[in-house]
Amino acid sequence: MVGRIIESDACVAEGAEWLCRAEPRFAQVLAQTGPWPLRRKPDGFAELLSAIVSQQVSTASARAIWGRMEAAGLTTEAAVHAADEDALRAVGLSRQKIRYAGALADARLDYRALREMPTDDVIAALVAVPGIGQWTAEIYAMFSLGRADVFAPGDLALQESARVLFGLETRPKPAALRQMAQGWSPWRSVAARALWAYYRVAKDREGIL
Repeated sequence: MVGRIIESDACVAEGAEWLCRAEPRFAQVLAQTGPWPLRRKPDGFAELLSAIVSQQVSTASARAIWGRMEAAGLTTEAAVHAADEDALRAVGLSRQKIRYAGALADARLDYRALREMPTDDVIAALVAVPGIGQWTAEIYAMFSLGRADVFAPGDLALQESARVLFGLETRPKPAALRQMAQGWSPWRSVAARALWAYYRVAKDREGIL
């Protein structure tokens, strides 16, 4: 089953109401952060390619590289598939990212079919492509496909936010945070939005690096 899809701010608000009833600390978060953002993104090849471009570089560098790729018309599956290594290097891609971009183009993912697949199957299909890890696949399911009940426990900001909010001695490992998040189903994606919003509050208050 695909499950609930988050399509609007009203969906996020519905999930927030449920979470605040289920876990009072989310009500504390909401009082400090205000409404949690929708953050929906497009789905498809360009969104995953952009995620690959953004890996292990600063936001500014990723934006600059992506701008050059857009200017060169290198953001479609067909264009990347047809491009040679020199063209991809010229816009700023490293050798590894050139390989990943090519692998994504060669994968010929059926993006329309992904919309109808269960979340676990979506993630399995995506991580099978070189250059797409668990975190990227979960974020794609969460924001590009709008899945309401997916979480990204490998995200460091989510781990740190959970540590502060729940008074944990150390930052929870992904397996532990995934287990904790089971209690926030069927609105784990909204819980993630809450923790990301709270991370900014906690960072400003406690000087988290």
